[in-house]
Amino acid sequence: MKFKLAIISALSFIMIFSVRVCSQTPALPSDIPVVPAGIPKFRQGVDYFTSANYDKALELWTDLYRTGYRSAELNYNIGNAYFKKNNLPGAILFFERAHLLKPADEDINYNLQIARTLVVDRFEEIPELFFVRWYNFLSLTLSTNTWAKLSLITFILCLLFLSLYFYSKRYRLKVLGFWLALILLITSLASLAFSSGNRSLIHDSNKAIIFNPLVNGKSSPDESGTDLFVLHEGTKVTVEDEVGEWFEIRLSDGNKGWIPANSLEII
Repeated sequence: MKFKLAIISALSFIMIFSVRVCSQTPALPSDIPVVPAGIPKFRQGVDYFTSANYDKALELWTDLYRTGYRSAELNYNIGNAYFKKNNLPGAILFFERAHLLKPADEDINYNLQIARTLVVDRFEEIPELFFVRWYNFLSLTLSTNTWAKLSLITFILCLLFLSLYFYSKRYRLKVLGFWLALILLITSLASLAFSSGNRSLIHDSNKAIIFNPLVNGKSSPDESGTDLFVLHEGTKVTVEDEVGEWFEIRLSDGNKGWIPANSLEII
C-alpha cells in the first residue's frame, strides 16, 4: 500500500514541478486577450488603412503593440501597413510574429511568402526534418499555458485511473484503469512537450530579421574581422551567440558570422 502511494506521490511531484517550470513565463502573446475590432484605436487604424493613410494606421497599431496587446490580427495588420510603406523588414517581422500565433492562417502565410520573394538574399536551406516541422506546428496551435494546463488535467485523470488499477478488485476495472492511465500519461507528457516547444518558439525565439539595408557578416565580433558574406534587409537569420554589441548569426544554409546587434530585430 505504501509503495503504491509513494509511486503516485512521486509522479505527482515530478509532473507538477515540470508543468510549473514550463508555465512560469511572462504573459504570452496568445494568453493576452485578442485585440477586438471594437477597441477605438484598433478600429481607427482600420479606417485609416482603408483610406490609404498607412502612416497613421501604423502609428495607432504599433502604439497598441507597445502597450502590450498581442494578437495575430494586430501583427498581421501592422505587417500589411509596413508592406504598403515599402518597409520590407518591418513587414516580414510582423508577418512572422503573426505566423507564430496562427501558423495555419492562409492570409498570413500568403502575405509572408509574398514578402519573402522580395528579399534580395537567396540561400540554399538545410531541410528541416518532417517530425520537427510537425512538432513545431502542433506546439503553436495552443499557448504555452494552455498546453501546460492540459498536461496537468490529463495527469490528474491519469492518477485517478491509476488508483483504479491499484485498488480495484475487479479484473476488468483494473485493465481499464491501466490502459486509460497509460493513454492519459502519454497525453500529459506530450502536452508538456508541446508547452515547452511553444515557449521556446515564441518566448525564447532566436530567430531574427535583418533591418539594415546592407550588413557584412564578420569572422569575429569586431570591425576588424574578415568579411564573410553580405546580407540585405528582410533576411531571416538565427542568433547563435552574443558578445557585447555583436550577434553571431547562422544563415539558412548553415554559414555563420558576426553582425552588429542593432542591425537586426528578434522575432
